[in-house]
This record gives sequence, C-alpha cells and structure tokens, in this order.
Amino acid sequence: MSGSIEGTVGAALSLQHWNMIQEKDNLLLKKVLDNQANHLLSLVNSATGSQPLAQTGMVGTKINVTA
Repeated sequence: MSGSIEGTVGAALSLQHWNMIQEKDNLLLKKVLDNQANHLLSLVNSATGSQPLAQTGMVGTKINVTA
C-alpha cells in the first residue's frame, strides 16, 4: 500500500513541477507578445499619422495619397 501512496505523491510532485514550468513559460510568452504588440502599435501609429500634402507634382496635392 505504501508503494501506491509514494507513487501518488511522486506523480503529484511531478505535476506540480510541470505546472510551475508552464506558468513561467506562459508569463514569458505574454511578455514577448506584449512587447511585439507595443512595437507594432508604434509602427502603425507612425505610419498612419497625419501626412502633409505634396506641394508640387501631379499626385498628392489635392488629397493625401499613401502607397
């Protein structure tokens, strides 16, 4: 009977350790994704800000044209 108890305790400790590793990995993934989202937002905001109209030429003098 003590063998099954030791096995159960060992399995519980292994699961607890695995859970701790998964939580650390999830936290790292969340930090990486947040960092990428912030970089992407800054890139999009810099590209979509108000752009000045062209002063000369045939394109962009009446309306704001962005490629």
